Amino acid sequence: MDQIRITGGQPLHGTISISGAKNAALPLMAACLLSDKPLHLSNVPDLADIATMVELLENHGVTVEQKPAEDLGLELTLTADGTLNPTAPYDIVRKMRASVLVLGPLLARLGEAIVSLPGGCAIGTRPIDLHLSALEQMGAVIELKEGYVYAKAPEGLKGATIRFPFVSVGATENLLMAAAMADGTTILENAAREPEISDLADCLVSMGADIHGIGTECLVIKGISNFKEATYSVIPDRIEAGTYAVAAAITGGSLELTNMRSDHLGAVIEALTRAGVNCANGGASLSVSHPTGHCSGFDVVSQPYPGFPTDMQAQFMALMATADGASLITETIFENRFMHVPELARMSADITVHGGSAMVRGHGSLKGAEVMATDLRASVCLVLAALAAEGETVINRVYHLDRGYEQLEEKLRAVGAKIERVSD
Repeated sequence: MDQIRITGGQPLHGTISISGAKNAALPLMAACLLSDKPLHLSNVPDLADIATMVELLENHGVTVEQKPAEDLGLELTLTADGTLNPTAPYDIVRKMRASVLVLGPLLARLGEAIVSLPGGCAIGTRPIDLHLSALEQMGAVIELKEGYVYAKAPEGLKGATIRFPFVSVGATENLLMAAAMADGTTILENAAREPEISDLADCLVSMGADIHGIGTECLVIKGISNFKEATYSVIPDRIEAGTYAVAAAITGGSLELTNMRSDHLGAVIEALTRAGVNCANGGASLSVSHPTGHCSGFDVVSQPYPGFPTDMQAQFMALMATADGASLITETIFENRFMHVPELARMSADITVHGGSAMVRGHGSLKGAEVMATDLRASVCLVLAALAAEGETVINRVYHLDRGYEQLEEKLRAVGAKIERVSD
């Protein structure tokens, strides 16, 4: 199994080009199931999760053509013009929770879908019950048995007014796709407003969908029966951009982040500025610098967009661990998002967790150690900590990084990091 070895203490200087957003690309790929016409996607990141979605779509009968882009990423053409298989099997779905996004479009297109529960999990933690109850309001009949969702809509899905009891990105995406092909008008209230939601809606519109209220908490979708061939470019990855912004700050360096959308990163830029980091917003670029690498203590609370993103919480915890003074980070989205704390403690971080909050007492520097990644964002949190730490850090189970960060080592090496991937 691969490891990443990092020798810390090197300020990062240079330019990093931001890849396409994984969390936007995955639902866009699933949207191809609605149409028998080709969907051409560009700026798709070359990641393990993308490969898993390709595998899943090919299992459903989609023809997928892919080629490397001129710079980073992939160009995909997805065509679902043959006989489609309604079953999303456990062996594929267990690899990635986003696989559940095929449920809505399959049910709308075929009138049935059989989808494994994500990761083999029971309804409860990170539930999909919002997806299911909303689809039932549109006329679906749903049964859970043997770890699978069996969904049928023998008379087709019908437009409905659906109010989500709390904001859910995945449920909004699934229902947005289902509603695009339903009979009548669907209104989604308290819908998620993340840029990835707007990207999906814009892509569906390019395919011929009738959607209003894009970017707001109320989406109005008038269903259509036939979609058209479309070409669409995936938005840049705001979480990757935020991660490299923290890399500049934590190492006392200066980075120019290009091919990005600064308007998608407002809460992150605001938090960095409060911490004393210099951020120069250029719209499609962002210059981030900090002369010392030791920020002032600051507090953040994770919230649905446009609030501070939960996917940046771990990265900011690494930054807080090197800050001057105490910081408080409060996690309100996922209850299991502090799994990186024990590993940061191995690097001498001083962190105390109380329920959904973590008190981080920053101090002079972290120390290199052997650590283990537990999930995608925890993995990159440890990379950031290692970049700032004294000595060498060895990070195990780095396959998590391959799910969400394209060419991480290459990008960091190009701006001065001492980082290498090795086989243990």
